[in-house]
Amino acid sequence: MKIIVLSDSHGDTATVQQIAALPADATFHCGDSELPVDHPLIKGLHIVRGNCDRDRQLPASVSVKVGDESVFVVHGHEHDVKRSLLALSYAAAEQQASIVLFGHSHLYGAEMIGGVLFVNPGSTTQPRGGREATYAVIEAEETYTVSFYNMNNQLVDQTVLEK
Repeated sequence: MKIIVLSDSHGDTATVQQIAALPADATFHCGDSELPVDHPLIKGLHIVRGNCDRDRQLPASVSVKVGDESVFVVHGHEHDVKRSLLALSYAAAEQQASIVLFGHSHLYGAEMIGGVLFVNPGSTTQPRGGREATYAVIEAEETYTVSFYNMNNQLVDQTVLEK
């Protein structure tokens, strides 16, 4: 199973178009797209509302099954992810998620918490912490392989985590 994750594109339609065109079982946008719910570029994406999104029709969270995985998606601002993943881990447990996707901090990373994979793909346009603009590719087999790519589709970082 392969999923693609982007976040915090902040109105840049070129990066959304580039990443959404990549082959995957599912593609997710973790908010702050700054695009309306009816924008043609986000058709077919699982997308949530971020703190910079004005369209209130975008959902605050999404829970969806992809293959054997239960994926829970939020932006992260309502779960205070810049401080801790504790509130988000409680929400993930309520959703019985095996994978949690979130943005907001503009910093990419992946970690296991209580047997659940948490992934922040970073930002496609406004990275922080001296990092490159990134998106994530998650491959779930016997392990989780989370690869972070820059906007030239070059591998920036990769993490392999046991399920």
